[in-house]
Amino acid sequence: MDYREKYFKSNDGLDLYYREYGEGGEKCPLVCLSGITRNSGDFHDFALRYSKDRKVYALDYRGRGKSAYDPDYSQYNPQVYVGDVYAFLMQKEIPKACFVGTSLGGLLTMAFAGLAKQFIAAAILNDVGPEVDTKGGGRILDYIGKDVRFSSLAEAVSVQKATYGIAYPDLTDEDWMKQTAVSFIPDKEAGNYRLNYDLKIGQALADQMAAQEPVDLWPFFKALNDVPTLVIRGALSDILSPEVFEKMKIENPAMEWLELANRGHVPLLNEPEALSILDRFIARI
Repeated sequence: MDYREKYFKSNDGLDLYYREYGEGGEKCPLVCLSGITRNSGDFHDFALRYSKDRKVYALDYRGRGKSAYDPDYSQYNPQVYVGDVYAFLMQKEIPKACFVGTSLGGLLTMAFAGLAKQFIAAAILNDVGPEVDTKGGGRILDYIGKDVRFSSLAEAVSVQKATYGIAYPDLTDEDWMKQTAVSFIPDKEAGNYRLNYDLKIGQALADQMAAQEPVDLWPFFKALNDVPTLVIRGALSDILSPEVFEKMKIENPAMEWLELANRGHVPLLNEPEALSILDRFIARI
C-alpha cells in the first residue's frame, strides 16, 4: 500500500485508526481531518501528492471508518474529537503540524487555534468558517444517521450522483466512484453496502443541536490571525456562505483564499485551481 495503517488510543481507551503517508523529512507534517460522516479515505490522493518530502497523517474519528465505535453515542461531539486529536499528537510526539480541515475538520482546527494553538504551524480550512449556514446545517441533519443501503457500489454511485450532483456539476465518473467508495463499505452479513460510520452519530448531532446554545467560533478563528491560513470555498456551498466568507477576509487580512467554481460542499482538493494554490501554500510550511 501507499500508506501505513496504524492505531492510537483515545483517552477513554478506544482504538482510533489513522493512515500514515511518507517517510518523513524535516518539513512540517500535515494532519488531515475529514467531514462529519467522512474518513481518512477522502485524503488519499491529497496525501500521496504531499508526502514526498514530509509525513502526512489522515485520521478516522471515533465511529468512522476503521476506528472503534463509541458505546456512548453522546461522546460523538466536537469537544471529544478535539481531545482525540490532542491524544494523537501527544502519542506521535508531533510538536507542530499543518492542519488540513474539511468541514467538521475545519471546525476542529479552529477549536485547536483557541485551545492549543502551539500545535498549529498552519491551517487549511476547506469550505468551513466560524458560522455554518442554516440551509446546509439543516440538510446535514436531515440525512445523517439514516440507514441507507445499496445492493452494489454502482447503485450507490447512481444515487449519490442524483443526490449531490448539484454540488459537483462537472465531477467525473472516476471521482464519483472514489467518493462513494469512501462513503459505503460491504456488509457481508446483510449482503449489501452500508454507510461507513456509526449511525448513532446522527442522534448525537440532533441532541446537540436541540440542547446547546450555538458556540461563537469567531474568537477561535481570530486566533489564527498570526498563523498562515488558507480558506477554500466552493462557490455553490450551502455551508460557508458568501457573507461569512467575506467577513473572514476582513477579520484576517493576511488569510489566503480561493473560491472554486462548480463546487458545493465540499471541494475535493483535487481541482487544478486548488492544487495550484495548495502547492504554493504547503511548500512554504
